[in-house]
Parts: sequence; structure tokens; C-alpha cells
Amino acid sequence: MSTLRGMAVIGLFLFLAACSPSSETGTAPVTLHLFTWSDYTEATVIQQFEERFGVKVVTDMFGSNEELLAKLQGGAVGYDIVVPSDYMVSILVKQDLLAELTPAKIPNLAQVFPHLKGLYYDPANTYSIPYLWGTTGIGYNADLVSPPPDSWQVLWDERYKGKISLLNDEREVFGMALRAAGESLNATAPTAIHAAKTRLMTQKSLVKTYTSENYDQLLLSGDVALAHGWSGAIMRAAAERPSIKYVIPKEGGTIWQDNLAVLKTSAHKDEAMAFINFLLEPQIAALMTTKVKYASASQEARLFVPKDIAQNPAIYPPDAVLSRLEWITDVGDAIKVYDRAWTELKVK
Repeated sequence: MSTLRGMAVIGLFLFLAACSPSSETGTAPVTLHLFTWSDYTEATVIQQFEERFGVKVVTDMFGSNEELLAKLQGGAVGYDIVVPSDYMVSILVKQDLLAELTPAKIPNLAQVFPHLKGLYYDPANTYSIPYLWGTTGIGYNADLVSPPPDSWQVLWDERYKGKISLLNDEREVFGMALRAAGESLNATAPTAIHAAKTRLMTQKSLVKTYTSENYDQLLLSGDVALAHGWSGAIMRAAAERPSIKYVIPKEGGTIWQDNLAVLKTSAHKDEAMAFINFLLEPQIAALMTTKVKYASASQEARLFVPKDIAQNPAIYPPDAVLSRLEWITDVGDAIKVYDRAWTELKVK
């Protein structure tokens, strides 16, 4: 750690120590409310933060960006920190839901990979800090699926009827269907979106379930042989059963990044930014990556994770794979077409 960065971290610590409630004042300790993805926390990390700063962290979870948005639009109050994916950051900013961050209070932003900062959804990282990133592909059980799949088309294979799970995520499912047909996963033409819906309706009889929360367990139990899912969840399953593999189809797929952001309504913005900075400490970030199997945005974290994670192409994809991937972007008014198509797919 450089002297300058060390001074910044010490300064932040002293600032928090001064502003955090203490037993001497007789006031109740601050409680931060974190709204994040399912299975996206690590008990040791939370405990270390609570012990160091005297701030309690309470976690609530969501299963999709749209669920996060709906909860906030529905008037949910009390949350301090949220973990939206890339395109959802821009939507939350447009809706004036996020607070501007203070860079001096998050010095570990300097640790973030340069190519993960300043992305299209928050060019100056005014409202969000990169946290964890990964890809969307297919998890499969090699004992049940042969030959090894290399295309999204395997999710339309009649041989696996009732043994397929898809994410319960509107943009990811339509993105998969669009890429399978050679379209951008950010298509805005109603004809392309409707064509994707038609393909998904044809596929629906093969799908056991749409879930974003337990498909890794379904793979482990053998209830599904193929799972449309996020890289880390598949890698956690693979750690338990080596026959479980992960592939990014040749047609390409999604690259995504989850971000840490503070809600404008938070009553504890300073403590929230201290928590964000803490999560980007290299060794803390490494603990998170080791557990959830998603790559940390922190460059130095890769030095502290086990070698089998640091060198795993499913967690840290090579450039040749990254070149086949797209970010999900805000599609503007076309989201209404997606919403209708998704509703029709789920209810019919």
C-alpha cells in the first residue's frame, strides 16, 4: 500500500470513528441496510466491517434488477446501499434515486481495473462503484449432456425436456433468445423482440423452471441438466460436482457488472461509503470472490484469491471470449415492448 493511499484509508477510518455512534455517547449504533443479490454476501466480511467500524449491517435480497427497481419504485424505505447491475444504474440515476458519491471517501476506487471504470452507464462513476463482474452462459452436467454444448440452441433440444432452467430475468432471457438468433441482446425493434418471444414460447414446454436463485442447486441435484445462468453460481456448483461445466455459447452472451451505490434517501451516507470502500480492500474483495466465484473489480484482489480461481477462464475470461460479449443497456421506450412480451411469456 502506498503512503498516500495509506494516509487516505487512515483518514477515512478516523472520520468514521469520529462520526460513528459510541457507547460513550449513549446513542444506538448505526445500522446500514444493504439490498443486494441472493447469495451475494460473506459472513466474515460483514463481521469484520461491523467490528472495525461499530456499524451493524442488515441484508435484504432480490433476484433481478427489475425486482430491485420495483421495490424502490413501490416506496421501499430504509435501504442505504443497493447493488444494481450496469444498465440498472442508468435507470436509477434517471429516476433520481441515487446519491452522488464523494471520491475522497472511497479511495479504493483507485484499485479498480481501468476497463471497468467510466462505463457507459456512469461515465464518471458519480453514482456507482464497480464491485463484482461476470458473464451469462450455460451451466450443464456433463454426465447428462452430450456432446458438450457450444450454442444457445441446446436450450431448444427436445432431448432435455423438463431438464432446462432459465433465469427469471426479463432482459437476460430475451437477450439469450436474441443472441441465439444472431441479434443484439439490446435490440429495440418490436419485430425482433416479438420474434424472440415466439421462439421462447416454442421453448417453454421444455423449461422446468424460471429461477435466478437456486439453479445451481438444481444442477447439483440432477433436477436439471442445463441451466441458463450467471458464471459464479455455476462455478460454485462445479466446485461441489466436477461434472458440472460452464460455457459461453459461440453466438455470444452477456457481460455484466454489479455496482455499489448509495440511495439518495439513505440517512447514513458516510457509513455507506465507508462500507463500499471496505468491500474494495484487496483482501476483503478476495474473500468475496473466493466465496461467490465472481471476479472482483479490484485488480489487487486477484493476487489474494486461490490460484484455481485467479486462472479460471470462467471467472476471469480471456480477451477472445470477452470480444463475443455485450453489456445489457437501457433500451429506453422499447422496455415497454419487453415488459409486455415477458408478461405474455410467463402467463401463457
